[in-house]
Amino acid sequence: MLRLGIPVIGVTDIPRAVAFWSAALNLVESQEAKSETWRTLNHADGSGRALGLQRSTSPSEPRPRLHLDLFTDTAEEQRAEVRRLTDLGAGVIDWELYPADPDFVVLADPDGNIFCVVDLSRASSGDN
Repeated sequence: MLRLGIPVIGVTDIPRAVAFWSAALNLVESQEAKSETWRTLNHADGSGRALGLQRSTSPSEPRPRLHLDLFTDTAEEQRAEVRRLTDLGAGVIDWELYPADPDFVVLADPDGNIFCVVDLSRASSGDN
């Protein structure tokens, strides 16, 4: 039976990506299937795989068709998480497609991969 696995992010610097995403999402690096071009990050509570990191030589997409949404429950939590993620090395993106009153903030990881931090208390129809 076919099952959905994990999201995989293409990165240029595996150790930097492991450090960023592990700290950002409280994940731990798996020792299984570890190579120079691949790392799996697991949930810290031991509940399984969470994210794959694969070395890529292609540039990040400025407007990717697929991206991660990270959820917060309040606007205050969203602001705090955006600050924390930028302290870890994420960049805030001047997103030209923001609606008038967005419930999300667009960031990029240290490799330039776009992701969003969404305030679920104000979540709209998911147009980000």
